[in-house]
Order: sequence, then structure tokens, then C-alpha cells
Amino acid sequence: MMQIHCYKYQGTGNDFVLVDNREKNISLTTEQIKWLCNRRFGIGADGLILLELEPGIDFKMVYFNSDGNESSMCGNGGRCITAFAKYLGIINTEAKFLAIDGIHEAKIDSDLVSLKMNDVRQVEVGENYFYLNTGSPHYVKFVNNLEEFNVFKEGKKIRNNDRFVFEGTNVNFIEKIDHELFVRTYERGVENETLSCGTGVTAAALVAALKGVSTDKNNCAIKTLGGHLNVKFDKVLENTFYNIWLQGPATFVFKTTIDVPV
Repeated sequence: MMQIHCYKYQGTGNDFVLVDNREKNISLTTEQIKWLCNRRFGIGADGLILLELEPGIDFKMVYFNSDGNESSMCGNGGRCITAFAKYLGIINTEAKFLAIDGIHEAKIDSDLVSLKMNDVRQVEVGENYFYLNTGSPHYVKFVNNLEEFNVFKEGKKIRNNDRFVFEGTNVNFIEKIDHELFVRTYERGVENETLSCGTGVTAAALVAALKGVSTDKNNCAIKTLGGHLNVKFDKVLENTFYNIWLQGPATFVFKTTIDVPV
């Protein structure tokens, strides 16, 4: 057995195991990450994140999906690791860190964390869908009666179609309800619906702006199954967005020491 200290955080129900790896003394296999993320045999999480040192900035984020594979950017994970960095005393109210898709800025005020996302310069507009990359690839589709919609069945079908079967994509179904955009997401790597997806709600907010159904000119209030988020942005031209910020709670759940099978 290998003993490691783990911390559990969640951002609108999107939950993560976080590990302080500043001393670079922890190396986890795919199977060990899968075990830690397993909700019956391990701690249980949508993903695992290593916090490591990076010269010139506050820290580096290394993100793995619950299938044990390193993955593309995770927005809620980026917000949770910012809260974790504050807990560790690495940062105070602002952070600059490296993720797989480049440098990100973040701000923290109590348990509210705002994360700056990469600019989006291209949105593919299909017959009844949108496809864009907000740090991770996202397929976005408007549906009616999203509350009753079978997100797992329909999301899995799109994620595994001929176009996406090898690389995979996240699939978001969205519906404007009153003053909020309701978003439900099937995540690749988790291969299931999650309670929230940061890059997914970012993609959904930008699509809503394209369609003219955003909740405000440069802002979109988001409802997910796990809680509420906000996406702020500046839009130029038809499908170019910059100064994109994902904002919402990032909450400490518990810390533990666990024996990981080797």
C-alpha cells in the first residue's frame, strides 16, 4: 500500500480529489487514479487533480478524469484547485497557474472563485447543434423540457458517434428557463452525466449569446443540477469571445489519509 494525503473539494456538485504534489513525491498510475475516483471502492470523484510547482507562477494543475487518464481543461477543477492553493497558503486572493491549455488567472473571495477561461475564436454552427472548444471540446444543443430529458442516453449516443468516438466530446443540453440558462452535461472520461461542468457551462453561455438568449448582454446566469454559476464575457464579431470568466462556489469537503493499492 502507498499512503497519501487527499483533499476533497466540490464546485456546484462537480467533485475532485486534490493532492499536494509540490515535492513531486507522488506518482499515480491510471488504475490508482480510477480506484481513488471510484465511488464504491475509493474516495469517489469526477476527477483527480495534482497541485505541482511551476517556475514563475503560483502553481501547476495536472488534471485526470475519473477513468484515470489525463484530460483537457476542467473549469470547476480550476476553481477548486484555486481554493485548495489558498488553503495551502500558496496564494491569497489572486492566482496565476498553468493548466494543460495554458496560463489561467483566478480570483477568490470567500468560497466564490472566478476563473479566467481561454478566448474562443471559433464556433461551429451546425443544423441543430453548436461545437466549440472552451479548454475542452463541447457539443451544445438546445432541447425542450430538459428536466425530463434522458441526458445519459442521448449524450452517450453523440459522444460515441462516428465523428467523436475516438477523441470524445462533452455533450451539453441547454434550455432557457426564466432568468437562467439550464445546462446538463454528459462528460467524456467520466462517461456519465455530472452535476456540473465548468467548461460546459462556459460553452453553453457563449452559444446562448450567439443565439441572442443570454440572460444579459455580457453575462449569463447558469443553473446546473449541482447549483448556480455565472459566465461573464466580451463578444466581438459574430463568434469570437474574450475576457471570459467562470464564477461560482468552490467548497472544501474533507481531508483524509488513504492507503492506495500498488
